Amino acid sequence: MKSYRKELWFNTPHRRDYINITPQVEECVRESGIKEGLCLVNAMHITASVYINDDEPGLLQDYDDWLEGLAPHEPISHYRHNRTGEDNGDAHLKRQIMGREVVVAVTDGRLDFGPWEQIFYGEFDGRRRKRVLVKIIGE
Repeated sequence: MKSYRKELWFNTPHRRDYINITPQVEECVRESGIKEGLCLVNAMHITASVYINDDEPGLLQDYDDWLEGLAPHEPISHYRHNRTGEDNGDAHLKRQIMGREVVVAVTDGRLDFGPWEQIFYGEFDGRRRKRVLVKIIGE
């Protein structure tokens, strides 16, 4: 069995951003040379997420509105976590809702998606450098 590992780095200009990272992950699959296996894509920061859904602008805005409604950034005094001097208590909750990672089957050297599925990096406390791990195993 072969194994491949790569880190993707992001520094978003906004506190919250949603980036389609499918092309970068597809490139990792090509680089790995693995034809049959599994691809793990994992946000390596506790205020960011990796998830799968449709790349449709209205849906992305719906996610952002929904998450901000569930865990609004302000008032920052609302979150006990922020008493530590941080201002990102909301980002931790948003990450918990959206998830830490996805696993996608690799079949015949390609990501084996359902209709409309794409991989996204969700950033909830941006404006600093963060990474996503891509780990692929298989033959």
